[in-house]
Amino acid sequence: MNLIEHYFPHLTSLQKRHFDLLDNLYRFWNEKINVISRKDIDQLTVHHVLHSLAIAKIIQFKSATKILDVGTGGGFPGIPLAILFPEAQFTLVDSIGKKIKVVEVIARELELDNVRTINNRVESIKETFDFITGRAVSNLPDFYSLVKRNIKQPGFNNLTNGILYLTGGELEHSTNKIPGSITIFNLNDFINEDFFITKKLVHIA
Repeated sequence: MNLIEHYFPHLTSLQKRHFDLLDNLYRFWNEKINVISRKDIDQLTVHHVLHSLAIAKIIQFKSATKILDVGTGGGFPGIPLAILFPEAQFTLVDSIGKKIKVVEVIARELELDNVRTINNRVESIKETFDFITGRAVSNLPDFYSLVKRNIKQPGFNNLTNGILYLTGGELEHSTNKIPGSITIFNLNDFINEDFFITKKLVHIA
């Protein structure tokens, strides 16, 4: 919690409580259903929660912004972002039923009424959204092809509507295959933790 407050010092008391509850909730459910690597659960705050919240260093979602989190797994980046932006609307989708069940329970435990879940493949979703988020779901060109039809125009945030993709490593080969405006943010410029040295956020407008 101290680490989250260090990088996000203006949290409300409710947001602090929610972030404080995440560790116990995920540890409890991860013992029953493996939604996070067992060897990684002790790094939940940095590797999952703070990594998800890094998006908020690039954009502050305005009220009524609609975000689709594709391949959400255990609820990342969707759940931490939904806590941080209670006035935005988050749809978390995953094709693995047991994972989306855990996400449903955690959202309900935290009383996050700005979260809904869908157990299906993203290809089945016809709705459009302001932003599509993903975190190491697949290679970037494939992800772009899957979700580009779900991005609506025009937008009303400070960042142009599009994809916000959390990834790491070299991206030049992947981004060369994608049309449109692409901006790559080095997350280590915003969060000074070793885990973030190679981490990036790709915005595809």
